[in-house]
Amino acid sequence: MIPAAPYREPDPDCGFCPRLQAFRHANRAQFPAFHNRPVPSFGDLAARALIVGLAPGLKGANATGRPFTADYAGDLLYASLIAAGLARGSYGRRADDGLKLVDCRITNAARCVPPLNKPEPAEIKTCRSHFLIPEIAAMPNLKAILALGTVSHASVIAAFGLKQTSFKFAHAAQHDLGNGIALLNSYHCSRYNTSTGLLTVDMFAFVIGRLKASLACSDPRRTIDLPV
Repeated sequence: MIPAAPYREPDPDCGFCPRLQAFRHANRAQFPAFHNRPVPSFGDLAARALIVGLAPGLKGANATGRPFTADYAGDLLYASLIAAGLARGSYGRRADDGLKLVDCRITNAARCVPPLNKPEPAEIKTCRSHFLIPEIAAMPNLKAILALGTVSHASVIAAFGLKQTSFKFAHAAQHDLGNGIALLNSYHCSRYNTSTGLLTVDMFAFVIGRLKASLACSDPRRTIDLPV
């Protein structure tokens, strides 16, 4: 049993994943005005909803220092959250736009931008061990997690020490993780998925609506069973 505990964001020059560290260093030379560090989560640890993406985009979150900020995925995500009442203010594609999340927090399965936008399985596992598991454990009111894409879905399942085969990913699917926590699935809100028609704005809005609806029955939980 892991009790709720203080949570620490990654060190600015986190060295747990040498490949990602080297890529960050190269980007600092090429894009000196970018954030070029692990991207911290956005939102309050007291929130009841957690959204888990894949990894920062090179010219999105890696540039701005806030998840899903300055790329198309963020345009769709934040517009949908505002429409559902899970965010307020205006999204301006920058970290200082004043946008506030409402009862919601956003993180990524991998905190550093990966080459070709593809984190390796070992990097996902390392980030999960050092950051995602402690982050979930530090959210005492957590009721629902929305996983964007299959990689994020698998990382959340692993964070809870559950069998992958018992929790099949499917768009708009909902799973019971135990401890009163629901896991919702959505195709990632990337430009590729929307441009190919795999995901539409209405499909994504439906999942965000289900995320908000899953918070209606509030029974805060103080501890979470997670693997050590």
